[in-house]
Amino acid sequence: MQIYKVLNNNVAIVLDEKGQEKIVMGRGICFKKKMGDIISPEMIDKTFFLSNVDANNKFQVLIQDIPLEHIAIGEEIISEAKKRLGKKLNDMIYISLIDHVHTSIIRFLDGVTVKNVLLWDIRRFYKEEFQIGLWALEQIKEKFKVELPVDEAGFIALHLANAQMDESIMHNMYEITKVMQEVVNIVKYYFHIDFNEDDLYYYRFITHLKFFAKRLVERKFYEDEDNGDLLEVIQNKYPKAYGCVEKITIFIAKKYEHQLSKEEKLYLTIHIARVVQKMQHK
Repeated sequence: MQIYKVLNNNVAIVLDEKGQEKIVMGRGICFKKKMGDIISPEMIDKTFFLSNVDANNKFQVLIQDIPLEHIAIGEEIISEAKKRLGKKLNDMIYISLIDHVHTSIIRFLDGVTVKNVLLWDIRRFYKEEFQIGLWALEQIKEKFKVELPVDEAGFIALHLANAQMDESIMHNMYEITKVMQEVVNIVKYYFHIDFNEDDLYYYRFITHLKFFAKRLVERKFYEDEDNGDLLEVIQNKYPKAYGCVEKITIFIAKKYEHQLSKEEKLYLTIHIARVVQKMQHK
């Protein structure tokens, strides 16, 4: 296969016989190679073809900064999910799930674990996806000697459920989109910035907002976890982002008669801080 673009030592974009872009991976396949050079097929471990242009572009950005092994385990989980569920998954699953698996492993190695407040409902409403999540944790444990908490099986299940674009999500898409847009506008006006909607950090932020808005629209609220101390730490670390979350809290309470929990404030603050920092450093 002929190299169209080198992404890093282990990843390249190639053009197939139909002129379609494919992403190929393998240990050192691009070492001392450049555009136009040939990659031997036996050196390729994984091949990705994402027909969605937006997903393809985001995936190319994502995989440049993620270890080969983390991309490979993410792809294995997606392949297993497709086989077990027998359903088509949105191409964006390659970004959301691989990114999540990577950050989960790094976070765990740094001694940080995140509680999944939706875990009980995920077990009940997404049984097949949750079983795939448990299978994924076993694969991660076997390959990386990292024993992630069961909460992560729930997060993986949510990504898989979201990628199926099921009818219940589609039914409420207008309301969900409206809530997301309202929150995004508050952030934009609070920080006086415009978002780059092709940016990976923006995508992470929007993915979180989608789940938040879905819970709000469906009136599925959860009891607070004991995250008061962690929220205080995050509040001190990101005072401006927390100030923005306070504005969102007032807006949601007034319009939707819902009080944001400490858990919701915590995650919103983290995501807003990341996406705003990314934009302000450009």
